[in-house]
Amino acid sequence: MSEVSKLTEELVEIPSHEDETEAGDYIEGWLRTETDGDVERDDVGNVIARKGDGDTTLALVGHHDVVAPASTQVDGDAYVVEERDGRLYGRGTADMKGSVAAAMLAFRDATPSCELVFASFVGEETGGVGATHAIEAGFAPDYAIVGEGSTDYSKPDVTDVVVAHKGGRGSTIRVKGRPAHASEPAAGENAIYRASEAIGLVRDLPQPSVELYDETLTGTAVVTQIRDGGNASNVIPDACTLTIDERTVPGERVDLGRVTSLDGVEWTVDYDGPPMRCDDEAFAEAVLDVATDVQDGSPELTTKPHVTDAGRLAQAGVTCVVCGASEPGEAHTETESASVEVLERCYRIYRESASRL
Repeated sequence: MSEVSKLTEELVEIPSHEDETEAGDYIEGWLRTETDGDVERDDVGNVIARKGDGDTTLALVGHHDVVAPASTQVDGDAYVVEERDGRLYGRGTADMKGSVAAAMLAFRDATPSCELVFASFVGEETGGVGATHAIEAGFAPDYAIVGEGSTDYSKPDVTDVVVAHKGGRGSTIRVKGRPAHASEPAAGENAIYRASEAIGLVRDLPQPSVELYDETLTGTAVVTQIRDGGNASNVIPDACTLTIDERTVPGERVDLGRVTSLDGVEWTVDYDGPPMRCDDEAFAEAVLDVATDVQDGSPELTTKPHVTDAGRLAQAGVTCVVCGASEPGEAHTETESASVEVLERCYRIYRESASRL
């Protein structure tokens, strides 16, 4: 078994969907034992290590929390992890303890041409809690390779370099009306009817798009839930609530604030995961050159639809790309898995990027 496979298995076995403490303990202990880096654990549980020096800082970034496992992915107090047919199966293999393991080994083995940072955050799956805390505490590398999925994006069996991704914003539209007996509808204000106006406005708002690296990213805003719309069959409803799922693109937003021009309508943002765009094409090309050298295929600069901590880092001024083992359709599934060959490839990409920057 390869070293990256073994380390991935050990990380994946540790439950971290409700409490990341034990996984953070393992990562911290391994870094202190196996590397010559300066290791710290911050107040929320992020694990950050540094080594090397120079005017430039490169960070290898991941997260060690996962979404809740399926029943088949748990055995007692541990997660199930299995290797078969050249793949590791288990919750977190793809998203993203496999890439975290590759980054840990790369941090240990690299001879960096700059200051090299390893960072594994908590709370990525619950709104970017760890990354947000680190940024507010001053985490500000010049460059970052975020190890979220970029494999098989342009074509099968290649690990690409993602230079932009969409953001995600969740909103609530609350609509107020005035109750009345349903036999006298004109005596009240029907909140469901007002909500229907808001739905129509959201549906007809222009969808933003942006051209990036010869690709087009298009934003969306969709009504995904209607609730609290009436409490009796013979009463004009006085309230209705809508949930909006929005996928944002760099530099553009759907103008959802326009719904507040309607009577009785309020709009609030519940969470906002920012999009990412690499602001330094030379850095993106340098990582692509490394990715090309360490694999047989021909990787490309590409985009992805998913929110990652790269968006939060980019918003804070960090130049980011995304490069990691997860393939489309693997994360958050009952059959989640990652290719051992690709995990080893990611290790080489991270190690060589640190050496060449």
